[in-house]
Amino acid sequence: MVETAETGTVRRIIHIDMDAFYASVEQRDAPHLLGRPVAVGRGEGRGVVAAASYEARRFGVRSAMPSRTALRHCPELVFVPPRFDVYRAVSRQIHEIFARYTSLIQPLSLDEAYLDVTHCYEDHGSATDIARQIRAAIAQETGLTASAGISYNRFLAKLASDHRKPNGQFVITPAIGPDFAASLRVEQFHGIGPATRARMNRLGIFTGADLREIPVETLSRHFGKAAAFYASIARGVDDRPVVADRIRKSIGTETTFESDVSALDPARCILDQLCAKLWVQCQAHGLMGRTLVLKLKYADFQMTTRTRSNLSPFESEGAIRAQAMSLLEGFFPLERPIRLMGVALTSLATEDEGEKMAQLTLFGES
Repeated sequence: MVETAETGTVRRIIHIDMDAFYASVEQRDAPHLLGRPVAVGRGEGRGVVAAASYEARRFGVRSAMPSRTALRHCPELVFVPPRFDVYRAVSRQIHEIFARYTSLIQPLSLDEAYLDVTHCYEDHGSATDIARQIRAAIAQETGLTASAGISYNRFLAKLASDHRKPNGQFVITPAIGPDFAASLRVEQFHGIGPATRARMNRLGIFTGADLREIPVETLSRHFGKAAAFYASIARGVDDRPVVADRIRKSIGTETTFESDVSALDPARCILDQLCAKLWVQCQAHGLMGRTLVLKLKYADFQMTTRTRSNLSPFESEGAIRAQAMSLLEGFFPLERPIRLMGVALTSLATEDEGEKMAQLTLFGES
């Protein structure tokens, strides 16, 4: 079960995750911030926390949290404006280090990636050695720390990188993988969010071991196409390969409400924060999009979407918010209460490409 379908070789996957990346860059570049609770983001108005230092996390401050909420958790919190051009430059440095060891690199964000090092041993040693060398090079060349997880599949490698944070690494071997997965609470599984966890809990599923006891047919009735994946990861099985140079098709964010929403004003407040989070993601990845998608999921789990496309990409948080609010208002009055809202951008382009498209549109060439 731990062999690739193509060759029968046991995969060696490393998941590298930078430690509090944006905040650590700011503390590196401004030593007076060292040891202080730091949040990267806008500290007033509609701002959200893009990243929090470990000192801030001790107060419960987390990324994607509204800035006002973060300040209630930690009144001494120091907000610093994001410098995404700097973060992207450091990310390029880190990926250049990865490329010394393997060409099979799948970025998940600026600060984390999967590396398949299955066939890299003759030159660099074991996967554990490679992870240690990469972390040492990152520390020496960027002044930052990273954590690593090493395992025979992506799911377990990502879990392993969380196990010894910050500035550590952990190995989950094929011998311990199934039992390790069984011992975890389902909310620790990447891909199982609060809403899915609550539904699992109602079915008596609290751990990976509980999940393994439920027939796939039963899971399918409650979780649809995701059931087979849940059943597999509960057994420590994940056949997804590391895919290099994956092209991002969309960028977005969503939230499931604690209680269903029926009125327009609370829906606007939720969408306002989602738009702020989406803009942070756009800046972090250096991406812009021409098509805005608003997704609603009703209390009965039926889903609906509306989209709006521009000739040129959205260039500001305000532009995204205005279009998103217009789309939202088109749903009201609601047919029935909603339990989830999401907003995303598609038809993506890099910032440079977006500027060229805007210029062409301005001069009537689009």
